[in-house]
Amino acid sequence: MNSTALLTDHYELTMLTAALRDSSARRTCVFEAFARRLPEGRRYGVVAGAARLLDAIGSFRFDPAELEFLAGHGVIDAAARDFLAEYRFGGDVDGYPEGELYFPGSPVLTVQATFAEAVVLETLVLSVLNHDCAIASAAARMVTAAGDRPLIEMGSRRTHEEAAVAAARAAYLAGFAGTSNLAAGRRFGVPTMGTAAHAFTLLHGSESDAFRAQVDALGVGTTLLVDTYDISQGIRTAIEVAGPGLGAVRIDSGDLAVLAVQARELLDSLGATGTRIILSGDLDEYAIASLAAAPVDAYGAGTAVVTGSGAPTAGMVYKLVEVDGRPVAKRSEQKATHGGRKTAVRRHKPTGTAVEEVLAHGAPPAPSPGDRTLQVPLLRGGKRVELPALEESRKHLRAALVSIPWEGLKLSRGEPAIPTTYRP
Repeated sequence: MNSTALLTDHYELTMLTAALRDSSARRTCVFEAFARRLPEGRRYGVVAGAARLLDAIGSFRFDPAELEFLAGHGVIDAAARDFLAEYRFGGDVDGYPEGELYFPGSPVLTVQATFAEAVVLETLVLSVLNHDCAIASAAARMVTAAGDRPLIEMGSRRTHEEAAVAAARAAYLAGFAGTSNLAAGRRFGVPTMGTAAHAFTLLHGSESDAFRAQVDALGVGTTLLVDTYDISQGIRTAIEVAGPGLGAVRIDSGDLAVLAVQARELLDSLGATGTRIILSGDLDEYAIASLAAAPVDAYGAGTAVVTGSGAPTAGMVYKLVEVDGRPVAKRSEQKATHGGRKTAVRRHKPTGTAVEEVLAHGAPPAPSPGDRTLQVPLLRGGKRVELPALEESRKHLRAALVSIPWEGLKLSRGEPAIPTTYRP
């Protein structure tokens, strides 16, 4: 990975410069990343991006050209330049594992290091977590709405090219079956899939010519896009060309609930009883939920996924909570924080249903049956701790979602699925 050192805000380095001058830069500090509240209407958040963040921290290095830029523009002085030339994060990082749920106040990430080491990571930490957690949280709601029907992420054309790769990974972690994004396939092992757009049909002299070319190249198991002209005729043409063993048809526009019923009836009448129906076209969790009774086999979702379905950021902040073992906290009325490093425990009923997120200062709270400690080590002395694979994180999320009360899975507005309680 290229250097991530300049993926940061100017004020991180002015704070560093001032702290080096007054010798406060080497004080041991604890920073926590958390969300004060969930996005409007959300009942839970999903942690994603930790593995990407650790890669980014590992690449947080200042090369001579970057240092020359910073010094030449008056961002840093000579002492800060010397410090950054040798910068290597050497502290400890703990956090919620990917695929874990979080709630208001949950210490999703805890960074313990000198002030100088930790403060410069603020923007990097928040840019990764705010994006990936927002995408995974929205995607998890879509997966819940879809039930047993698979979802394909196809939003690359609706966001920044690098955000698209991260979004594909976050959606897969949340339970999507795959992505259209090839870079996500190469970098993260996310299954990729895709067939053809309307342009391929328009390229050919007729719909039948386009379908025949696609079937010849990809086989009868392919998915044919049938809504370029007339959907009913498109389905008839697709079966004429591919036969009743055609893999699937995709419909990308119109009243999808009505069209799915009509398509199923027509396919069955043509003997294509095994041909699947895939729907796409501006689907979000609410649209997917409205299609629950329709004869649909899979969904393709794009714009809503990569934009967090109306909540493109998780709203996380990165706050200093401890200096040299002493709790510190912001006290402003609207943005007050709880000082001191927290230990997070999720409490459950004997049935396994989660009932409470308990945050205790310092040592864990007195144990209760069914308690589960939430944070795990991510970095020790700057060295990465082995993390679960992406597939394991997908399983972890499925189990976590099963544990929250049914009320917490609703798409309607409401309070967080479980309360967060602070214990001194």
